[in-house]
Amino acid sequence: MRTCLTHYGAQQVQTSSSPQPSKPERMLRLPEVESLTGLKKSSIYAGMKADPQTFPHCVRLSARAVAWRESDIATWQAQRQQTGGQ
Repeated sequence: MRTCLTHYGAQQVQTSSSPQPSKPERMLRLPEVESLTGLKKSSIYAGMKADPQTFPHCVRLSARAVAWRESDIATWQAQRQQTGGQ
């Protein structure tokens, strides 16, 4: 705890030693996902629709905008490398 001086006098301020909140996850829009994966829009959406699902689902940002979590794309790429691109 520390004391802060204000116009109205001394005031006790509680300081926390908790870690800083982690920064929000980066969201990737379609052109960047296409660039990272080497897939085109139709293949990405077909993979999301496939059963079993072969591509991570997107996150709706607004009525007309979607994005993918960077961690989901990285996980998908790692799994593809382990299975030889299957």
